[in-house]
Amino acid sequence: MRSNEPTYTARIAPPLQMYLLYQLAIVVYAVLAAPRLLVAMVRHGKYRGTLAERWGRLPAKIDPGTSTSIWLHGVSVGEVMAARALVPVLRDRYPGHPLYLSTTTETGRQVAEGVEGLDGVFYFPFDLSGTVQRVLDQVRPMLVVTVDTELWPNLLRHCRIRGIRTVLVNGRISDRSYPRYRLVRWFFRHVLQALDLACMQSEASARRLIAIGALADRVEVTGNLKFDALEPPTGLLRFGADGMQRTFRLLEGRAVVVAASTHPGEEPYALDAFEQVAARDPSAVLVLAPRHPERADEVMTLVVGRGHPAVRRTELPFDRELRARVIVLDTVGELASLYELATVVFLGGSLVPHGGHNVLEPAVRARPVVFGPHMHNFAEIADLFLASRAALQITEPTALGPTLLRLLEDPVERASLGAAAQALVTSHRGATDRCLTLIEGLIPPTRSADPAVVMRFPT
Repeated sequence: MRSNEPTYTARIAPPLQMYLLYQLAIVVYAVLAAPRLLVAMVRHGKYRGTLAERWGRLPAKIDPGTSTSIWLHGVSVGEVMAARALVPVLRDRYPGHPLYLSTTTETGRQVAEGVEGLDGVFYFPFDLSGTVQRVLDQVRPMLVVTVDTELWPNLLRHCRIRGIRTVLVNGRISDRSYPRYRLVRWFFRHVLQALDLACMQSEASARRLIAIGALADRVEVTGNLKFDALEPPTGLLRFGADGMQRTFRLLEGRAVVVAASTHPGEEPYALDAFEQVAARDPSAVLVLAPRHPERADEVMTLVVGRGHPAVRRTELPFDRELRARVIVLDTVGELASLYELATVVFLGGSLVPHGGHNVLEPAVRARPVVFGPHMHNFAEIADLFLASRAALQITEPTALGPTLLRLLEDPVERASLGAAAQALVTSHRGATDRCLTLIEGLIPPTRSADPAVVMRFPT
């Protein structure tokens, strides 16, 4: 059992010069990146209205009053969804302590705004000493929980100085990032040793974290929170009354291919594959969902240029038959509901060396999933699904069309893949309870567990 008092020693306090060099590197990067960020701000409207919070000027409503708070951080949509699993149990065990969630991306912020049980949402500050201190002064956390491999040296340093407990949950060290961390191990060993607790997704990630400097007695394997954060399918579409639900009801009996979270360079392959499908089944529909909705114009231009009748999701006709063959998803937060309509799902980010995306949301809805060779950001989950015969992996983009055709023409294989995927998700729940037990070893709960809250995500 861990002591409830900090046990830091001088050996984990890195020289101040290291942090000065780190902050200098941030400033240099900001100067070099400024032109690109300015273009994104002007052309796509990104980052507008976010800079004040990123510099530590948070809204006045982020105010814990006379209490201390709990601060969760998830960089983007996937991490926010994982953090969602912790919200009800932390709310239940630590009543009276406001619960805040920070994000880095605008899409993550939009999703976070819809998470029930939070007392406030804000953008994560730049990891500069003065900015971090300003945020800590306002948020006044007793506990900071970061999701996945979010290791911010100045945040951890100032939490250590103030005696604020810090926990990494859903931690992972990917094949790609591990060599980079090893190159700067001389610095990160000090950063990591400021962590009170690291809850890792797997044994491999735990070993890697220890190898780059984490204290072994503070590293635990708890599993993947994203299995718990998945809401069970309801069979009901969660769309507004703007035509989406009615449109897809009219598609009953038609094949729907969802190309999810695609990146530049993948949409042409998805269209190639869909053209092969449509040659066999002219009634088939493709839902093309770029990872970043601001690319919708670019994707629409590509689709129309290939001669396909297309419509943006926000321009779907109300209560009329869909005449387009391709729907371009230009909204945030609806992809999970769209999986309920899919006949087969292609998971983007995997035909180009981006690293893939999370297979769990289509899996919990028992949908057959196909992904490409580049799944290094989700290697452990991808391997698990492949070993369980719960997904298909293609080795080259040209195999996408034939693979989709085979699945669309074989309902038995589709059902088998979908059932195996759903069963795998169900069997791997439980990381939330394991993380909470360890957190309670650092900060004793102020209320006994409510069984109804603990069982919200079935194991």
